[in-house]
Amino acid sequence: MKHIIEAKPSLPQASWLEVDEESEGQRLDNFLMRHLKGVPKTHVYRIIRSGEVRVNKGRTSADARVHAGDLVRLPPVRVAEKPPELLAGSAPARDFDVLFEDEHLLALAKPAGVAVHGGSGVSFGVIEQLRKARPQARYLELVHRLDRETSGILLVAKKRSALNALQDQFRERVTGKTYLALVTLARGDGKLEATGAFWPENKKVIDSPLHKYLLPDGERRVKVVAKDDPDGMKSVTLVKVQQKLAPTPLLAASDLPPFTLLEVTIKTGRTHQIRVHLSSQGGPIAGDDKYGDFELNKRLQKAGLKRMFLHAWRLQFDHPASGERVALELNLPPELQEFVGKLQPLPPS
Repeated sequence: MKHIIEAKPSLPQASWLEVDEESEGQRLDNFLMRHLKGVPKTHVYRIIRSGEVRVNKGRTSADARVHAGDLVRLPPVRVAEKPPELLAGSAPARDFDVLFEDEHLLALAKPAGVAVHGGSGVSFGVIEQLRKARPQARYLELVHRLDRETSGILLVAKKRSALNALQDQFRERVTGKTYLALVTLARGDGKLEATGAFWPENKKVIDSPLHKYLLPDGERRVKVVAKDDPDGMKSVTLVKVQQKLAPTPLLAASDLPPFTLLEVTIKTGRTHQIRVHLSSQGGPIAGDDKYGDFELNKRLQKAGLKRMFLHAWRLQFDHPASGERVALELNLPPELQEFVGKLQPLPPS
């Protein structure tokens, strides 16, 4: 009689990964996304929050820095298989307009509609396209991020030392980041004023905690919460009125309200911070499909504004090697300039 022993598949085991010198000082979330190719970002953040990811056997957070020699516990995760056309290396080569470049870093003009990196349903972004366009570059890493729908100045490090120094500046708020945003005010019932009101000149600081959450379909959203909310993250936005604008007779048929062009400087770098802060004050950004006025957005589309009017306009930082202050400015892209050209500047009040 033969005895048949059925082999049972072993359960997937966690693994440990040692941080190399090249990854010294990198954020934990970025470190994991580099090593867990094909794992959705939302899942990466989930396993960090749940404590399944450990550094030197201790729980940690997504923004913690890893250091050479650290041992990072990776739980068993399923990597989604991608069709051949979406595999790494399939990003088309693309060079972007460069505003500043030396051997340490480059600053480029990111167009709207392009993600800064692949993930969350996007197979590639700016960084993958840039690496493909510059195969000779030994090191290219994003210093910070911009929303896919936002245009403007984006920094890329060409050395690990530059990345660490610049990210430290962003974390410690040494940098100056100012955006241009076009908004219109709504009444308490959510309907836009026919005659409209402009952003009040004395409304210069928005200091409201923000909380990230997920919709049932897994999409990320952010909302303002009370000052004493334990899940609220301190978020500060400075607002300055640059120009008040009214529709010209050419836009009369579009039934558009007046607008205010704002200079918005963020003192904290929270997800969707500007969009949520402005919307919470009754001034949603024109064309914002997540936190904006949807009926107005339909009319804006017909009037020629096909995207969200948010642009990373100015950026200041200390050069990571020389320490000299670098100040960059990028004009509005043509599609936003064209829409502003359809509006009439009003004299200062």
